[in-house]
Order: sequence, then C-alpha cells, then structure tokens
Amino acid sequence: MLNGAALDRLRNGLIVSCQAAPGSPLANRGLMAYMAEAAEAGGAVAIRAEGLQDIKAIKEAVSIPIVGLIKLKSEETPVVITPLLENVYALLEAGVDLIAVDATLRKRVDGTLGNDFVAQAKAIGAQVVADIDNLESAIAAEESGAIAVFTTLSGYTNGEVPEFPDLDLVKSCSNHCSVPVIAEGRYNSPELVSQAFQAGAWSVCVGSAITDPWLSTKRFIKAINSKV
Repeated sequence: MLNGAALDRLRNGLIVSCQAAPGSPLANRGLMAYMAEAAEAGGAVAIRAEGLQDIKAIKEAVSIPIVGLIKLKSEETPVVITPLLENVYALLEAGVDLIAVDATLRKRVDGTLGNDFVAQAKAIGAQVVADIDNLESAIAAEESGAIAVFTTLSGYTNGEVPEFPDLDLVKSCSNHCSVPVIAEGRYNSPELVSQAFQAGAWSVCVGSAITDPWLSTKRFIKAINSKV
C-alpha cells in the first residue's frame, strides 16, 4: 500500500488513466491492462483505473502504483466516483495503492458531502485522493484526511464542460493546499501538461488523449469539421 511519503515517487511524473469511455469499442474487452503495461513502458509513474475487473488485471500487468476507483451511477445523486463505503472496502481488498473518491461538496445518497466521505474512507484504512471541482472542496478534502487532490471534476459539476483544463484551479490549490495537487481533466497535449507543472502541479494525469483512440479520433474530426 502506497503511503503519503511515497507520493514523492509520483512527483513531476505522468499518471495515465486507463479507462474506456462508455460507448468506446475498447470498453469491456479486457484491454486496459495492455494499455497500462504500455503506459508503464513509456514512463508513466502510476496508473489510474476504474472497476475491479480492470484493476485486478492491471495490477498483474504493472509494477507502478495504481489509483483505483469504482464508478456507479444513481438517479439519487450526481456523485459517481467511488460513492459508497462498500466500494472502498472492495478497492482495499483489490490492493490498490490510492483510492480516488468524489470529494465535491455535493450530497451523496446518504446525505453526506464529499469531505465527510473522505474522513469515512480514511477511517477504514484507505489512502484517499480527492477528486475535486473547486478550491473549497480541495481544502475541505485535505482537512478531512485526503493525502492528495486531483482536479478531475473541475468543469463537470455545473454548466457546460469547458474545452481546456482548469489551470487556474491547479494554481489556486497549489497555493492554498499543503497536500500534492495532481492536475487532471482535459490535458490532451504535452503543452498543456507542461503548463500544469508551471502552475504548480505535483504530477499530471492524462487519460483518453493517450488511451482511447475512439475519443481522440472524435476530437480530431471535430477540429477538421470546424474548419471545413
């Protein structure tokens, strides 16, 4: 199990998120372990992975740390990322190094907020990293025991999803939080990754730009169509 001090292993490195988007031809085909293996060979310092089946396969394929999560959709709450304590128990049993949870200040099924859930997950032995959407939720998550914050949910909790990553949030969190800030969300080019480090990111997590040609192709087609 990765401890807080071992987060130094992730510093100034690239975390690769190996998750197939719903609807992608890559989904549910057991391919994410191969993606993770390729990412490690390319120099990734950690893998972010979703779902017990993929996590277990990835754990067999790589030697670098795994940030694990479980996604569950519910009509009762917009919270999707590791919404239940039973998910945390399952991820602990699967042997992930870090557990990502939605730490936004939105109500979960039981009425608690993300920072409450961070504290609950920590209490059962999880090394919790908090997926946040703004500075307020980042500070609350740190105060509740998160050992790092990911800017994963910036732009996804209200209104239209922006095109570019939230570099301002990375900078704000880096200035106001004492835990590592990991930039994630719409980092689809090396130039944007570089800007995240300049804004103070501890490390950067990149997903579909590396591991999902379906979504990457759609982005290229959108750009082409806008010019035709």
